[in-house]
Amino acid sequence: MSRKVKIVEVGIRDGLQNENKIFSVSDRWKMINGLTASGVQHIEVGAFVSPRWVPQMHGSLSLGKKAVSKNKRASKKINYSALVPNERGMQDAIKSGLKEISIFGACTESFSKKNINCSMNESFERFKKIVILAKKNKIKVRGYLSMAFGCAYEGRVSQAKVVQLVEKMLDLGVYEVSLGDTIGVATPKQVRGLLDKLNSKVAFTKLAMHFHDTRGTALANVLASLDQGIYAFDSSVGGLGGCPYAGGASSGNLATEDLVYMLHGMGFKTGINLTKLIATYGWIQKRLDHSLPSHVGRAGEPKTIGI
Repeated sequence: MSRKVKIVEVGIRDGLQNENKIFSVSDRWKMINGLTASGVQHIEVGAFVSPRWVPQMHGSLSLGKKAVSKNKRASKKINYSALVPNERGMQDAIKSGLKEISIFGACTESFSKKNINCSMNESFERFKKIVILAKKNKIKVRGYLSMAFGCAYEGRVSQAKVVQLVEKMLDLGVYEVSLGDTIGVATPKQVRGLLDKLNSKVAFTKLAMHFHDTRGTALANVLASLDQGIYAFDSSVGGLGGCPYAGGASSGNLATEDLVYMLHGMGFKTGINLTKLIATYGWIQKRLDHSLPSHVGRAGEPKTIGI
């Protein structure tokens, strides 16, 4: 069993896109600096989308350039990335200088049309063009597949269908596919069942899991994934946000603090300083008009000797 777990911080993109309050580029840069100071090594800094559709992501090009510039000066490099929905967004990604981007697909037709305004087949045609440009510019591509465990519009999702889509996305040339429980309905039994089906088809080193804690099962699902051999997870500082196109049931991203606390307690290594991460959570919460759902952020680290 590997003792190192990769955590991809998605709060600045996946988290803030669901917030009513729009953070300035300056505040988002402060968030990024707080996360890197905490030891977070993989950070999604934004999305190259039209601010008309997602105003929270305005200035992502500026943030990408700042991140690239910071990496050039740093002795320890951070893996910065951004979401790219189409060729237009890919052009901005190239301008930013970022060396990794993400593409975002769905496991159901209804959510694909709601989220990216096209069918699943059309989305993969878009992805092909993005990947070609990425390879030409030596940019790594990560893939997301949302609604992998249940859909807000179609209900149950076929596990065989999810397996096919994972293979299809890997065939495009992505280095990793993140499977999303977008509406927070997954249970450990369901997670184990899907991973059992994927086991003979896909190397688990090419998989990550993206659990929402909407119904309180995210950490249990992480544990089930660890037991199956998955060592890469997405999470959001403070439990920020979720997807604004998931029928109102998407709140409750897994809080990075909760994930780190559990992993460290189990003897896994993340490279993240929990004390500094909690301080970053506190800074963010002060700038919002509501509290954040992170359990560890609220409770803090235990003071009792021996815990």
